[in-house]
Amino acid sequence: MTEPVPDVVLREYGPAVSVPLGAAAGRALAASSILQSVTPDPARDGHWLLRAGSRVGALRTPGGPIVRIMPKTPVSRIFFLLGFSLAPERAWRDDREGTVDTGAYDDVVPALAHAVERRIDAALRLGVLQGYREVAEPSLVVRGRILEAEQIRRHFGRTPPVEIAYDAYTADTAENRILRAAVERLLRLPGVPGPVRRRLAHLRVRLADALPLVRGQELPRWQPSRLNSRYQPALRLCEAVLRGSSPEHTPPGTDPLAVDGFLIDMNQLFEDFVTVALSEALKDHGLTARLQDTHHLDTAGLVRIRPDLVVRTRDGRTPVAVVDAKYKVEKGDGRLNADLYQALAYATVLGLREAHLVYAAGRLPTRFHEVRGTAGGADGRGVLLHQHSVDLSLEPGQLMSALRDIAVRLTRARTPA
Repeated sequence: MTEPVPDVVLREYGPAVSVPLGAAAGRALAASSILQSVTPDPARDGHWLLRAGSRVGALRTPGGPIVRIMPKTPVSRIFFLLGFSLAPERAWRDDREGTVDTGAYDDVVPALAHAVERRIDAALRLGVLQGYREVAEPSLVVRGRILEAEQIRRHFGRTPPVEIAYDAYTADTAENRILRAAVERLLRLPGVPGPVRRRLAHLRVRLADALPLVRGQELPRWQPSRLNSRYQPALRLCEAVLRGSSPEHTPPGTDPLAVDGFLIDMNQLFEDFVTVALSEALKDHGLTARLQDTHHLDTAGLVRIRPDLVVRTRDGRTPVAVVDAKYKVEKGDGRLNADLYQALAYATVLGLREAHLVYAAGRLPTRFHEVRGTAGGADGRGVLLHQHSVDLSLEPGQLMSALRDIAVRLTRARTPA
């Protein structure tokens, strides 16, 4: 009897771990770019050195062990950031509403499965949502509209059957399809606890009238409305699960290893959280914010730059401040030169006297740099490059307060000369 292969545990940006892997599995894992580095172990035949980067979660290697990547940030905080980024409009005046229920789990996949199960269960508490959906099919009985073009193309005008279209009141809606697909995806993930798995299986039975999604197709679209308001928290979380990790909704030809699990990119999550939180806070000050605003460094328009956030006046015409979020401080001489050069480029292109970098903390203290040779503003000072630090271990209320403080600093940014 073959003994089960033990899980491999890596730490976010932690040291490399030597893992027994076949050559094909090692090469596939290296090609997927999921981990920061995957190289053969020169000291041990049949082993590969795996080192995690910014992605946390779990994945199943083909014919090999399950790789679990543990985050540095508490899991409950990760899901607060995720919940906020998915639905900032829900509340983010009462920070407790942004908390996603992850139970007592301190690993990403169990916490995710628990959170999704809880939200879907809450969505279905008043029953499975039904709605009207247009159905086009051949039938022996005429109902709805006759599709004359289809009747001629498929049956050369003969009847029966008759090609018809009608509106059906059904549970097979876009919303229920998304919930069912997320449940089925979680049931296949490695590391889902038994009690949570049983509750997910029960939810799958309740959603059985919704058709399964087809591999390679985009997720069905739904529109927020009063009728589906109780579904919306679950839908946003389920879409994050499916878009981030499901092979059923990845275009054909994509490496299946890259989606056989659930992984959260902490770099992207931190960037999304910072930009969305600052955008929401700036609304209270009569300012607007544009995310990933595209500009060009050169006059020929060949070198494109995209700051994470550009703060503008209410009418959106005049830039006031520019922000870039950085989850991890780059190694080197410790001076963060590349980040500062990037921030200076943003300020120069936008004609600003300041630029702001927001780091996950406590990576570095809050400080600023005045750039030599750039004096010319009304105050006689050069361009200022501000570095802010946000501690992700703080409670949600404290975390949001820290972001609001940064937003206030952005409203006081020095205007161009």
